Amino acid sequence: MAVNSKKIAVYALVVFALYVIITDPAKAADYVQIGFQGISDAASAVGDFMTWAANGGK
Repeated sequence: MAVNSKKIAVYALVVFALYVIITDPAKAADYVQIGFQGISDAASAVGDFMTWAANGGK
């Protein structure tokens, strides 16, 4: 039962993503840019933390 609901959720997400891309490509591009900016910020924060930890927390 859980596998079927998982498949349905994935299909619904894919259909929604395709709907957004087809109906408003500019807004979809903005969403992708926001997502990649968030990933970039998170990676930068992890790098800053690792640098801080490697320097002995100073």
